[in-house]
Amino acid sequence: MSETTPIIAQKAPYAVEVEAGKTYFWCACGRSQTQPFCDGSHKATGLSPVRFTAEASKKAFLCGCKQSARSPFCDGTHKGL
Repeated sequence: MSETTPIIAQKAPYAVEVEAGKTYFWCACGRSQTQPFCDGSHKATGLSPVRFTAEASKKAFLCGCKQSARSPFCDGTHKGL
């Protein structure tokens, strides 16, 4: 596996509470110790976190397998891994 290949952090989404108007950085590499959010572990991997701003205060289901076509949100891809 190359450094540019995301690591599967978990084969399920992360259910997290997000706050309207707040900006978050979703870990795209799978290496963060603060999943599902970025802690800078991606440096030197060629991968970058996904920046998003919550549109509403609610529970969001963020991708844990790092394979979603709708990143940072889960699209169910983990079910086939």
